[in-house]
Amino acid sequence: MIVDCGVYAAGERQDLPKDPETVAQAIDERADSFGWIGLHEPSDAEMERVQNLFGLHDLAIEDALQLHQRPKVERFGDTLLVVLRTLWYVDEGDAVETGQVTAFVGPRYVVTVRHGEGGGLATTRHELEARASMLGHGPSAVLWAISDAIVDDYERVAQQVEIDVDEIESSVFSPERTSDAERIYRLKREVLEMRRAIDPLREPMEQFAHGMAGLGPKASPFFRDVADHLSRVSDQAEAIDTLLTSALNAHLARVSVQQNDDMRKISAWVAIAAVPTMLAGIYGMNFDNMPELRWHFGYYAILLLMALVCVTMYRFFRKVGWL
Repeated sequence: MIVDCGVYAAGERQDLPKDPETVAQAIDERADSFGWIGLHEPSDAEMERVQNLFGLHDLAIEDALQLHQRPKVERFGDTLLVVLRTLWYVDEGDAVETGQVTAFVGPRYVVTVRHGEGGGLATTRHELEARASMLGHGPSAVLWAISDAIVDDYERVAQQVEIDVDEIESSVFSPERTSDAERIYRLKREVLEMRRAIDPLREPMEQFAHGMAGLGPKASPFFRDVADHLSRVSDQAEAIDTLLTSALNAHLARVSVQQNDDMRKISAWVAIAAVPTMLAGIYGMNFDNMPELRWHFGYYAILLLMALVCVTMYRFFRKVGWL
């Protein structure tokens, strides 16, 4: 669907009908204006409608309609294609969900195509419209605002994942027996999803920050801030992944220690039980030539011997830490 269409001149939004045709006509008539068209999961017909108005390349349109594209920046003539992955966190399932925003940035227009529930651009548009000085920079300001909002979402997701990592660390090193391997593995998979969205974007943002992508020198300081935030959240994701690996190794080591401890306890009890079993087995053979069988106190003596040996072994195993 077509979410919003706006025409901006001198940093102010013009009071015009919200449809792509009006945007295309308005920027043709006024040289100091530019348009911003926002689409959410558009149909092929809607995408073709916008493509015909602004002359967008077929390959760029194909990238915009297909999900799970790798973050990238490409140039088609005078149009810059920027593909960004959006992230949001679902705490109930320790899941990092992903979407996609594709931006077509031309000399006097911006077309954004969004897929997924995350990365809504309505708030970004309203905040940018409240800053006339920023909007005066044209389409590059829109691209900056979108990039900045998406990278801020990355930081929020990383902070939420860190909370879960702290919970896992507390569980792994708690005195109770826990089973954390499945949750650790699940979080490692979600962190990998984060890094797939974050890491490929670092080089394009560095290019924007140094004015190497044709956005103009005035846009560079703003993109330097975005590149700095992106670098920070990339390092944060790497640190989280390292912590999860360490937590998994610690959990597996602790499970191994617990299993060894269980085996020691079982072995100790088996050894204690073996003594009365052996004595009972010997005197249960009922051979005729066993003088002890006819001794009046033999039964009590054997029970006392069993008890003494078992108590002695029990105290020994307690002393060496097996029980």
